[in-house]
Amino acid sequence: MKILILLAVVLVVATAAGAVYFRRVADDPTVWHVDPLTATKPDSPNAALIRPAGGDGTAPVFAVPPLELAAAIDDFALGEGRTKRIAGTPAELWMTYVQRSALFGFPDYISVRVLPEGEGATYAAFSRSRYGHSDMGVNASRLARWQAALETRLGN
Repeated sequence: MKILILLAVVLVVATAAGAVYFRRVADDPTVWHVDPLTATKPDSPNAALIRPAGGDGTAPVFAVPPLELAAAIDDFALGEGRTKRIAGTPAELWMTYVQRSALFGFPDYISVRVLPEGEGATYAAFSRSRYGHSDMGVNASRLARWQAALETRLGN
């Protein structure tokens, strides 16, 4: 019985320590601020990539200037909760965000590049997990959610 109690205590302490660690791990922009147009998607199923061509999906062309699209992406991303921008700005048309999971604070990194396209703009985005082999579709769902929000806000 004492061993079971000891194992339970160790499990609780390890879980708490893990939650603190993952919430406090540094987000190094020199590592995570990558261009989604040239980024290489890992072999593991914990990333999603949207590009004008050659990604998991294609972003639509919005009938707005690139700066307006970049500002809309930034507003939505920062409004999602547990998200902060770690590199770039809408004025640069290239931003990288970290979004942490609710329970343990696992970091996912999302790099977005806005591109002029004819009279409007489109984007490329690369969303990936820092830890783990599989993300259970979280990164692909995130990019789909962001795209749906942009289409609602900006039309298409």
